[in-house]
Amino acid sequence: MSTVSLCMIVKNEEEYIEACLESVKNLVDEIIILDTGSTDLVWQEIKV
Repeated sequence: MSTVSLCMIVKNEEEYIEACLESVKNLVDEIIILDTGSTDLVWQEIKV
């Protein structure tokens, strides 16, 4: 069985991350997010 993964490298994407994740959540089996040092509240926007 195949698994589709989304890997995102982000930095200061608070404004866009929620809409981005909503747009792909039904298309992928897992989402991997690598943050490269955000100084905004991006992690508060991500619902785990």
